Amino acid sequence: MNEAARISPSVDGAADIGDELHALVSRLFPIGRSITGEGVRRTLAILSEHVDLAVREVPTGTEVFDWTVPQEWTVRDAYVRAANGKVVVDLAASNLHLVGYSEPVARRMPLAELRPHIHTLPDQPDLIPYRTSYYSRSWGFCMAHRDYLALEKGDYDVFIDTTLAAGALTYGEAFLPGETEREVLLTAHICHPSLANDNCSGLAVLALVARALGRRRRRFGYRFLFAPGTIGALCWLAANEARLSRIDHGLVVSCVGDGGGPVYKRSRRGDATIDRAMEAVRCDGRRVTMLDFSPFGYDERQFCSPGFDLPVGLLQRSAFGTFPEYHTSADNLDIVRPEHLASSFRMIMDIVDVIETDRVPLNLSPKGEPQLGRRGLYSATGGHKTTSDITMAYLWVLNLADGRHSLLDIACRSGLPFSAIAAAATRLEECGLLGDAQA
Repeated sequence: MNEAARISPSVDGAADIGDELHALVSRLFPIGRSITGEGVRRTLAILSEHVDLAVREVPTGTEVFDWTVPQEWTVRDAYVRAANGKVVVDLAASNLHLVGYSEPVARRMPLAELRPHIHTLPDQPDLIPYRTSYYSRSWGFCMAHRDYLALEKGDYDVFIDTTLAAGALTYGEAFLPGETEREVLLTAHICHPSLANDNCSGLAVLALVARALGRRRRRFGYRFLFAPGTIGALCWLAANEARLSRIDHGLVVSCVGDGGGPVYKRSRRGDATIDRAMEAVRCDGRRVTMLDFSPFGYDERQFCSPGFDLPVGLLQRSAFGTFPEYHTSADNLDIVRPEHLASSFRMIMDIVDVIETDRVPLNLSPKGEPQLGRRGLYSATGGHKTTSDITMAYLWVLNLADGRHSLLDIACRSGLPFSAIAAAATRLEECGLLGDAQA
């Protein structure tokens, strides 16, 4: 048996990992985050309780490829108050009420002047949308369309107490070294405010994946990145360009707390090992829906840009933009459930197992089919109309273990889960029918 196969399987000590994940999501949810600012730092401080994070600060004005790190945004208060004293929009009620990166405003204006600065969802009249204006000076509020329609003519006091000033962009990074110099990149965006699925769920799951991997033997090194979307990933890429050739596998994780999917978007390469690994894992018995790469989505766009072309895909439960709660106030703690978080955690750990334990087996009895029955690997009674999955796993492994196919190759070819193929290979090896082609 080769060294990779001896690496212990994925385990985490907590039996109630789902409850622990949900509790972590609940702590992260109220924090007002953006691409810069104290919300990101507070979030990283909480994640650091589970994974040893190095916090990086990239100063305002730093050039990163075609982008420039913007000014740091600080938020203190924001509201809209009617002439009768009623507050009709209040940041204290929801941090989605303020458009991200709004500049300061303190003045009275008529409703006609205020209306263009208000964003709503007419098709979802009870929900508050999530909107940002990172790279153009502007201001605005978001509110439920039903409340917007109830606004009466008259003057309104608009107050936005924010600061845009020289500061820094902040991201967190952790590295767990392995037995080789090859690396796996796992990343989640940290810039969204109170959106539970997108992406408190990804932050929580990856933090506890990092904790679990820190307790086990690793063939690969694992690099965890918690960074603001787009500009944060670009900052990390600019700072690490010289070492990117070490990355063999990568995964962007978001929206992993609901009960949909799972859905995976392939890397730009389309046939990277991480792409094939996703075809060979299961989530609560379900196969992953595979989508082709497109240059729209999350930070896989940056990692897969042609100048880098890293083997990085996107893993989600419900794909972005497809579930009704996406980027609205309905993306709250109600749709993120412990059982879904737990199954997403297990799926990522299963992917790690594929990466860590994949190997090229060799059939030691390749001339004809070896007699499985006398080794206790086949039913003593023949003539059945169907063959069990475990028997099919034995047969597929023996047939393709010619020194040219890995266990992952066999899983993808057979359509069986990698875990079933790996278990069959281990049993065949114990029976003396299988060896290691690389031994």
